[in-house]
Amino acid sequence: MNLQNIVETELDNACQEFKPKKAIVILMRPQTGEILAMANRPNFDPNDIRTKPASYIKEHEADMRNCAIMDEMEPGSTFKMVTAAGAFNEHMVQPDSMIFCENGAFSYGGRFLHDHHPYGDLTVEDILIKSSNIGAAKLAMGLGEQRFYGYIRAFGFGERTGVSLPGEIPGLVYPPHRWSKLSITRIPMGQEVAVTPLQTIVALSAIANGGKLMMPQIVHDITDSDGNVIASFPPVEIRQVVSPEAAHEVTNALIGVVSPRGTAALARVSGFVTAGKTGTAEKIDPKGGYMPGKYIVSFCGFLPADNPAFVGLVMLDDAQTKPEEDYGGTVAAPVFSRIGEKVARYMNLEPQPEVPASDVVITQREHD
Repeated sequence: MNLQNIVETELDNACQEFKPKKAIVILMRPQTGEILAMANRPNFDPNDIRTKPASYIKEHEADMRNCAIMDEMEPGSTFKMVTAAGAFNEHMVQPDSMIFCENGAFSYGGRFLHDHHPYGDLTVEDILIKSSNIGAAKLAMGLGEQRFYGYIRAFGFGERTGVSLPGEIPGLVYPPHRWSKLSITRIPMGQEVAVTPLQTIVALSAIANGGKLMMPQIVHDITDSDGNVIASFPPVEIRQVVSPEAAHEVTNALIGVVSPRGTAALARVSGFVTAGKTGTAEKIDPKGGYMPGKYIVSFCGFLPADNPAFVGLVMLDDAQTKPEEDYGGTVAAPVFSRIGEKVARYMNLEPQPEVPASDVVITQREHD
């Protein structure tokens, strides 16, 4: 309840500051799949709903949706962790392998793919740190359509997570035979797929958990009035998605994302090495294409990076801010930082020695 209160309070603060159409925060324990907190805005008071007339319920039907499991959206650059994890797992690349990022403009399939900044050669690690669309596309091309699709599905996208909440949707992932020639360059950066917020945090939790994907769970156990446990729900491992070695290589890159040279410097939680990934996705227009100037921004991260106590996701739909500031790293990342600081304090996590971000490398740890 205390963690839920932290999330609710900071989510309200974020909504007051940015006035988004929707906002979602989820906290999860990666080793077990336990959902520690989950909140949506807009929301409603379930204790008061029975007193409301049918007209009110119909008018506020959208407020009653658990958007964390019932809404789908393109994930944007948070999806690059899937691409990198697959490339590492197949031993295609090492973190310091160099990829030519075409100086910011890559012609493929008759269309240009652009980066936010023009990059020449980038290491695979820097592709995540700088969030290079072109670098991610080239990693996926190296994997090939079938293998890349296999990793997307292995991370749980395109199917329900199995969480015990009503109304969960599977999202949308097309098989390769339905891809266009451009898909292999667009899907790696989080386009042409639709995911739920819960799927996103479950996938990153697998990275935080040494490659093991866990089923998210809301209830730990049920007790009767005398305190006797009448039902319990132990952790459920779904599959080993990638090796511990591949997971820790992705983690090291995600630590760089939360550093002065990465896209999520504002996600840093003082006293802890934090890892994570930003996402800035254009909103899909129901009439086709994208809505100009409308974005869904997100940050998904975990700490301490070497032994994560929790993974957190912050997502805001159409935040009201300056166009040059409407990014996951400038809108969602600071919200994660504020939540992370309070959660770490509540969990009594021991602060780590201050280490310059450029010197942080997580050594591989054992996973049982």
